[in-house]
Amino acid sequence: MTILIDDPRWPAHGRLWAHLVSDSSLDELHAFARRQGLPRRAFDRDHYDVPEDAHARLIAAGATHVDGHELVRRLIASGLRVTARERRQETR
Repeated sequence: MTILIDDPRWPAHGRLWAHLVSDSSLDELHAFARRQGLPRRAFDRDHYDVPEDAHARLIAAGATHVDGHELVRRLIASGLRVTARERRQETR
């Protein structure tokens, strides 16, 4: 079980954001996020959005830094990935 984090390169709300995921369990992801003080509202179906200023702290706490392609590849392999199609269907 591994917690993964990509580079903070997604702009929103005047900041850059990274994604935090688990390669095996949403329970593991939520537990890690809770221990690191991430608010539950930062969770978006299969990942947490985390601000750039938390990036180094999350790596120091045990998250493994990977590039965005690797993060998505491992999230898909875990079976936890929520696809764009599934996201669209949820909003209907």
